Formats: sequence, structure tokens, C-alpha cells
Amino acid sequence: MWQAVTDHINSELESNFIIEHKVQLSGGNVNAAYHVTGNGQQFFVKINLRQQLEQFETEVLSLRTLQRTKCIRVPNPICSGLTVDKSFIVLEYLPFGGDTTNGWHNLAQDLAALHQQQQAVYGFDWDNSLATNTQPNKWQPNWSVFFSEQRIGWQLQLLHEQGFGFGKLDEIVEKTRQRLQGYQPKASLLHGDFWRGNIGFVGDTPAIFDPACYYGDRETDIAFSTLFGRLPEQFYQSYQQYYPLDKNYEQRKDLYNLYHVLNHANLFRGAYLIQAQELIKKLFY
Repeated sequence: MWQAVTDHINSELESNFIIEHKVQLSGGNVNAAYHVTGNGQQFFVKINLRQQLEQFETEVLSLRTLQRTKCIRVPNPICSGLTVDKSFIVLEYLPFGGDTTNGWHNLAQDLAALHQQQQAVYGFDWDNSLATNTQPNKWQPNWSVFFSEQRIGWQLQLLHEQGFGFGKLDEIVEKTRQRLQGYQPKASLLHGDFWRGNIGFVGDTPAIFDPACYYGDRETDIAFSTLFGRLPEQFYQSYQQYYPLDKNYEQRKDLYNLYHVLNHANLFRGAYLIQAQELIKKLFY
């Protein structure tokens, strides 16, 4: 397997890289992750099943989209590919250290700049993945329709197909649409999976990774950053300075986070199914 990874790196970089040392990294719930070094070079490698290649290919496309904005640092994508029984992605290795007050301030400034990369409609040029679940991104001019159908409705359908239901699917989708009816935020370029686990710091320079990019309401990024433990208050205070949130953001926060709770229910079952049920009841019934 590792020879195939090495061959892909050398083909892409026209180099003679040889893996001299590799360490499996902890913390990945979806992919196996490694830090590989050799010849004075180092890379970050993620590995999964062969059928997850498309996930890695769209991750490369999303990272390059973020790179082109020059708003925020992301690891440079090197290549993706297949071995006999695995798929993989190779990224620049970033030597992350601890966070700093300046780092959180800089992250807020960079994310605000990213969110000001905007266009007229919601979606993306391709579907991508949120963890290992497909994330549909068909272009849609109406935000309430986009979010209710391609975010909440999609996740509910995936759960329904596996035997998990939370009431009438069409009714929940319609209630979602109604809650957002008439609200047309700017279609901002989003990270899409913005939480503490996808943020790192090289000194005071922040970096984000594992994106699930699309153009949508920037509040969805901010909302998700609060779901599994808020980021330091310095981040939110600084973000408000650079790009203040709408006064009604709090009214939409739980609705936006329902998407991620449903995705976790799809991925991990267990307590997330209960959390999803309780959140749907709170929002709609």
C-alpha cells in the first residue's frame, strides 16, 4: 500500500521521496491518519476504503477552492488515489502547536474574509462529503428551499432508508422551509464543517482543514462552531468586529445545527439519534 502512496507523491511532485518513518495519528473517527517523513520531506496521509476515493477527490477540490481565495491557510493538497484495497489523500503536513489569543483573533479575521467571498446562488459546482456522507450541492436561488431540501431533507432520507424516523419527513422539511421563508442571506463561501477539531495553529497563524465547502449562509459555520463546545470568546468577539452577524442569528442557530446532529446520527447512531429526536421536537413540535 505505502509504495502506491509514495509513487503518487513522486509522480505529482516529480521527486524521489521515500518513506523512512511513519506514525499513525490519533483522533480520527472517519479515516486512518499518518504523519510520514523521509528525505527531509513530510506529509499528512489519510486512508480509507476504496469506495471513499470520491470523498478524497472532492476534498482536494474544496481545499484548492479555499486556497484560491487567499483568505485563510489550508494544507496544500498533494494528491489522492487508490491502492489495492484502500483510497488515500496526501496533504502538506502542518506542524500544529497550541492555540493563542492572537491565533483566535486571526482565525476570526480570516474566516470573516472567507465569508465575504460571495455569489448570487446557493450550492457548489460539485457534490462533496460531510465526513463520509454525501453532501448534495445542486445550485438553488432560494435559501429556504436549499437548506430544507438538500440539508435537512437529505439527512432525514438517509436515516429513513436505514430504518430511523423522526416523524413525517415531508412535514419536517416543510416546517424547516417555513422557518427560513423570506430570509435570503448572502451566499458566502463556507468551510462547511467548522468546529474545533478542524482548526489548527502554526504559531499565531490559523489553518482549517477537512472542508465540506459550499455557498450558503455564513451563520451555519458559526453555529456549528458552538455545537460541540464553543470556541474561545475571543474568536466570536473578533468575528463580530470584522463581519457582524444578523441580529436574528440566535433564532436560526439550532435549526442549522440540526443538520450536523442528523449527520452524526447517520454516522454514529447511539446518543445522536436521541439528540436529533429531541432537537426536532424542540424546533417543530
